[in-house]
Amino acid sequence: MSWRAVVLAVVLLVSGCAARIEASVPTYSPAPLPPGTPYPFGEVQQHAAPVTGGKVPQVSRIAVDKPYVFLTIDDGAVQQPDAPRLLRESGVHPVLFLNEIYVRGHEDYFRQILAAGATLGDHTVDHADLRGKSLAFQQKEICDDADDLQRSLGVRPVFFRPPFGSWDGNTLKAAANCGMRVSVLWTASLNDGRVDFQEGKHLRAGDIVLMHFRKTFVEDFAAFTRQSQVDGLTPVPLADFLG
Repeated sequence: MSWRAVVLAVVLLVSGCAARIEASVPTYSPAPLPPGTPYPFGEVQQHAAPVTGGKVPQVSRIAVDKPYVFLTIDDGAVQQPDAPRLLRESGVHPVLFLNEIYVRGHEDYFRQILAAGATLGDHTVDHADLRGKSLAFQQKEICDDADDLQRSLGVRPVFFRPPFGSWDGNTLKAAANCGMRVSVLWTASLNDGRVDFQEGKHLRAGDIVLMHFRKTFVEDFAAFTRQSQVDGLTPVPLADFLG
């Protein structure tokens, strides 16, 4: 074999390996905004309804006239080391609904994620099922979580999510008493690298997507960004739409 043939073979081998490596790395870039969509991150677009009758309003999706989708990430149970980098590089700004029981001892990790553009939310101290519990019990779970998160992370949350999506009238009262502005549910969830839809087979503009801090964080995050691109949606900060 001539030296030219050897060089060509090596180039083809290296190129093939590089292509396989590149193909195995998921893309985390959100879909670009359509032409004529003048939404800069940080500009408040709209607000949730005000607290009335001593109860916070509750939302499960946002009424939008643009192709926006929203990511939320719950609990904090598994501190996946790639999460801060993925969020920082992707430009996706989720709301983190955290339990203090999981934050304790991992404050630096969650500070990194907040520094990457996430917003802090309240999810009770230890992920208690609130439905049917007394107002005092629910208020302690929500208020103590907000107080603890403020001490440990330097930010007091004003957005709340009931664990398991389980709530009652006392939940909305307790959240208001603890200084929350809104209770946030969801319309789709991420599990084991797939999107589970409550309705249909696609994400829709205004959907709020639920994710968790699990071992499958990377796969779930990739599923979210991939599905957002397939459905022509751009992830934007939910906090901008809740006020």
